Amino acid sequence: MTVLAVSSVSKLFPGVRALDQASFDLQAGSIHALLGENGAGKSTLIKILTGVYTPEAGTLMVDGQTRKFATPRDALLAGISAVHQERNLISYFSAAENIMLESLPNARGMINFKQMHEQAAHWLESLNVGIDPRTPVSKLSVAQMQLVEIAKALAQQAHILLLDEPTASLTPHETTHLFELLRQLRDNGTALVFVSHKLEEVFELCDRVTVLRDGKNACQSQPLAELDRQQLVKLMIGREEQIPERPDTGRHSNDNPDSPALDVRNVDTLSGHRDISFSLKKGEILGLYGLVGSGRSEFAKALIGLDTITRGEIRLDSIPATIKDVRTALAQYRMGYVSEDRKSEGLILEHSITSNIAITIWDDLKNSLRLLGNRRETAAAQPHAQRLQVRTPSLQQQVGNLSGGNQQKVSVAKWLAARASVLIIDEPTVGIDINTKNYLHELIWQLASEGTAILLISSDMPEMTLLADRILIMNDFKLTGEVANTRDYESVSQAIMSTIHQQDTTLEQH
Repeated sequence: MTVLAVSSVSKLFPGVRALDQASFDLQAGSIHALLGENGAGKSTLIKILTGVYTPEAGTLMVDGQTRKFATPRDALLAGISAVHQERNLISYFSAAENIMLESLPNARGMINFKQMHEQAAHWLESLNVGIDPRTPVSKLSVAQMQLVEIAKALAQQAHILLLDEPTASLTPHETTHLFELLRQLRDNGTALVFVSHKLEEVFELCDRVTVLRDGKNACQSQPLAELDRQQLVKLMIGREEQIPERPDTGRHSNDNPDSPALDVRNVDTLSGHRDISFSLKKGEILGLYGLVGSGRSEFAKALIGLDTITRGEIRLDSIPATIKDVRTALAQYRMGYVSEDRKSEGLILEHSITSNIAITIWDDLKNSLRLLGNRRETAAAQPHAQRLQVRTPSLQQQVGNLSGGNQQKVSVAKWLAARASVLIIDEPTVGIDINTKNYLHELIWQLASEGTAILLISSDMPEMTLLADRILIMNDFKLTGEVANTRDYESVSQAIMSTIHQQDTTLEQH
């Protein structure tokens, strides 16, 4: 039975047609993949289906009735719930308050906080998430926020569930539990739309697929079993996928091991890290892997001056470093940080693409009177925007108006402009399409081959196996082991997960 039918929907923004007569239909008890490159119109379509945007043309039918949504609440009342690519949480509310916001339990006009916490805990437990529902969202990691967002959508118990990149910040371990739950919902009759750039997830989970390219249908509601990976990629990008080969891994073998680019010695942090020690050589890609809540991103922030180091020492090129903030890290020590939270930490959404890319080199671009000219800024930003193929009608476009994937490109581009000698990259390909993901992998290899020391944090196990030279394992804010990367995905992933679970077992015994 068709529960949602989208017919010839179009949406215009200044200078761009985001959707051009796009169509698809969604069946009850199915999981329907919605695919396309960054800027293809996927997130725009999701926002139309949830009342965030109003289309210029086309029709929506829900359960056989033509509907027009003026607000997100209209969509919710029609039985449509969504996990948007951009998080939609209130930071100073608790996880429970965010999850139950649309249906707060109350008696005589007073919120029943005990019942609210119990109901929120149920949805968090269904995702196998160890988050206290009383925790303020501002205290959660990006991956934990993602799980709260999913729990919030599940709590609304809609019969149509739209998921826009729900696994973007999740490890395979967390993704497995989410997929089990989504299959249960499907089997109970829920209709699901699944947006992802991870094709292995699409083939594992989905039964039908619609592909958008430049806002138009490249295919509409086609059984996924009729397509293989290369056919699907060709529908998305107009040609077959070109998978880059990893260059020679011995690029840094001649470096002096006694003089690392970054040396971390017995570091404790205010967030709770204890006795963290490792070294990173020039030209090396060092992976840092861990499950949600392990402390990976929090430690990256401590290195860059966004959290307090309470003990230990950091050395850059053998020189003790005191890093008070991101500006100091870049200006004095040539250390950069591509944040996993591009909206809150990586970008200034109200500023142009040009300003966001050039912000790391503003001091270098100022003239003798210490004035910054727009012409210089544009000239400096343009090569990096072109290199990362940022889709935009103009470099003066506000970053907040870009798709999530194109925002991520801008976030990476600003650190290319900075030419950092040590670069921390946290979830580099979240929300990135296949074409750009392969290019970013090549870019990371190229930066390393030029001598950049890279600390790579990724929840994408295949990405970690492909890119990293060595992989450190973090669990409960401690380094618990190191895995040699043989490039064999099965053996490396098993070694990583066994190291994590061995540590969990040890903690339970104590």
